[in-house]
Amino acid sequence: MQQETKPTGAAEPAPFFVSALRNPWTDYMVDAWQRSILFLDVLRQRGNHYEENKARQAPHVLSFEHELVLDGRQLERPVNYGLLRIVPPAGVTTGPRKRPFIVFDPRAGHGPGIGGMKHDSEIGVALNAGHPCYFVGFLPEPVPGQTVEDVCRAEARFVEEVVARHPEAEGKPCLIGNCQAGWQIMLMAAVDPDLPGPILLAGSPLSYWAGVHGKNPMRYTGGLLGGAWLTALTGDLGDGIFDGAHLVANFEALNPANTLWQKPYNLYSKIDTEAPRFLEFEKWWGSPVLLNAVEMQAIVDQLFIGNKLSAGQLRTSDGLRIDLRNIQSPIIVLCSQGDNITPPQQALGWITDLYDHEDEIVAAGQTIVYTMHQSIGHLGIFVSGKVATKEHQEFAQCMELIDLMPPGLYEAVITAKDGDTEHPEFVQGEYFLRLEPRKLDDIRALGGNSAEDDLRFQTVARVSEINLGLYQTLWAPLIRAMATPGSAQMLRTMHPNRLRFEMFSDRNPFMPSIAAVADAMRAHRRPVAEDNPFLVAEKAASDWIVRGLEAWTQARDELEETLFLNIYGYRPLQAAVGLGTEDAARQPGVERDLLREATAARTAAALRRRFDRGGPLEGAIRALLYIRIPEGADERSFFALKEIAETLPEKDRVGHARLKEIMRDQFLILMLDEERALATLPALLPEDPAGRELWLNLLRRAFMVRGEPTAETKRRLQQIEAIYAVEAPADAVKAPAEERKPLSKKRTPVEENHGTGAKPAA
Repeated sequence: MQQETKPTGAAEPAPFFVSALRNPWTDYMVDAWQRSILFLDVLRQRGNHYEENKARQAPHVLSFEHELVLDGRQLERPVNYGLLRIVPPAGVTTGPRKRPFIVFDPRAGHGPGIGGMKHDSEIGVALNAGHPCYFVGFLPEPVPGQTVEDVCRAEARFVEEVVARHPEAEGKPCLIGNCQAGWQIMLMAAVDPDLPGPILLAGSPLSYWAGVHGKNPMRYTGGLLGGAWLTALTGDLGDGIFDGAHLVANFEALNPANTLWQKPYNLYSKIDTEAPRFLEFEKWWGSPVLLNAVEMQAIVDQLFIGNKLSAGQLRTSDGLRIDLRNIQSPIIVLCSQGDNITPPQQALGWITDLYDHEDEIVAAGQTIVYTMHQSIGHLGIFVSGKVATKEHQEFAQCMELIDLMPPGLYEAVITAKDGDTEHPEFVQGEYFLRLEPRKLDDIRALGGNSAEDDLRFQTVARVSEINLGLYQTLWAPLIRAMATPGSAQMLRTMHPNRLRFEMFSDRNPFMPSIAAVADAMRAHRRPVAEDNPFLVAEKAASDWIVRGLEAWTQARDELEETLFLNIYGYRPLQAAVGLGTEDAARQPGVERDLLREATAARTAAALRRRFDRGGPLEGAIRALLYIRIPEGADERSFFALKEIAETLPEKDRVGHARLKEIMRDQFLILMLDEERALATLPALLPEDPAGRELWLNLLRRAFMVRGEPTAETKRRLQQIEAIYAVEAPADAVKAPAEERKPLSKKRTPVEENHGTGAKPAA
């Protein structure tokens, strides 16, 4: 039977002799002693959770009921991944025509389930919006011989299965990749571009060298360790297995103040309330998984140190080059200024690696949307309930809008709905989303590497190759001969990130007695008053310790950066590894592809023949795009359009896929030749005045829900109104030259590059 605990601060009247002994010091000492015992008991519970998880075949922290759909171990190229269907909780229904969501969990050292650990999570948001939801997780031990490529192939098979299970869905599945899982599904989508729907990357690093001086010290680690040879040594000592606990230790080393003091002290100081949250998080944080050494080596060589993903230098085992420009699905990037593991430069730098100008994004047919939180940390991007109920909720509700957006670069601006919000009836929740056009210079303004920095990282890659070659030639045969499954298991058991959990569990003969003492402490709890001078001094001492550790961390990071910049900026070293000439030191860019460019030319030629082809729907979409191009899109306009679409005659209604195709084609027609697109617009309109008036009124309604338009938008609307008029004046189509504002200052590359993403030839 659970013992009844007294309310905080409540206590029975004490005898006189006890009251006489009570004073601020004794009160504080009693409280401190009780907190210490309760703290140890929470560590005991954490250790027991660790032992329970270790004994389970498929440990996870998912808080949703689920069922296995596909077991990756049964595939032709088996992997330790699996596809789960999330069973909607009571009171939640999902629609058969709703786009399915698939959440991919990161295998970056920790166990699976972080994307669904809370009900206010990525999974919870998708379910509450009525979308069928699936989860891709993994087992703690890899299948022998599996590779990163095998995992990507398995994930493609999982997406195929979800598509087959939802034939009526209006749109392909939305993929959500957290951290490491993000770049993994990008690899998969680049190889199978027709398979996925929108891709949301939450805190996913794709450009590993990127960053700014004075921050992002993690990117220097590989260089200061001499490259990837240490990864190879760790895998060999593990008898072909890489322990994910090493990755967890790397994350913790970024912030010693939190690891060594803030996290344990926060539990100790709030022991009466903090234990459930602490245990929930530690259940995930304290369950490191294993990777094949060949998997980890490929990740370090090709991504962390090689930075080959955004440069288009990765190839599959059958020789296919992986080019992120192949991805035709919308890509949504969620990053944060407070993320010290995947800073915005690493989450967004791949865009500037691939493209020199935003027009090239349009030419590639890609729609890229990004949003940036100002303070949330790395884990908070996909764990925080505040982020889930704001950013993730808005993206889930507006995924159809994003999927219909024309190619280009946009920033998602999420604004709270208040009393001043115009047309709140078209806002689905507490926030509404705007997609505002952006330029690559907006991303470059976040900071990044100079040419000298890129040369330093290229030097690291060369040094890594040399050191790895020396290790594999001289030492690897000896290490592999000495390593055994038993020695590898002993090293894993003795890893500090495992030992600190196990030593406080009930396997320690001294810990079971703590449970009984802790129960007595809870029954007679005497928390000290907040204004107790000794408690105030304790908190002040804690602040001093935190500031001291933060100062040490800053000094360490500055020293590491200084060493890195000086060692790998040393010109003789650069020359010694073959980077002494200008040509050798040039950062390799994405290769030109003649087939892509030829396809682009054919597509542009086909578009030129379609300026005057189509009907009222094509004409209305062309007109709406022309009006709203300078301002981007707004979810109010989108939901107003959906309402309007339901009033259209049956013959004018189209499905989501066809509407997306029309939106894309009409936008590219405007980009090819805006003046001709407007001049040929009357050919798409109904011949009868009543029909034109009907479509024009629909445009006006969709136009006005966003509130007061800009002067440029008003001018464009007036042009469209003149075109839709029964007898449009001859000069209504073409505004005076001094008034016309082109979509872009530079000539669009659509004609040369449409649909390929290839950069225009010089």
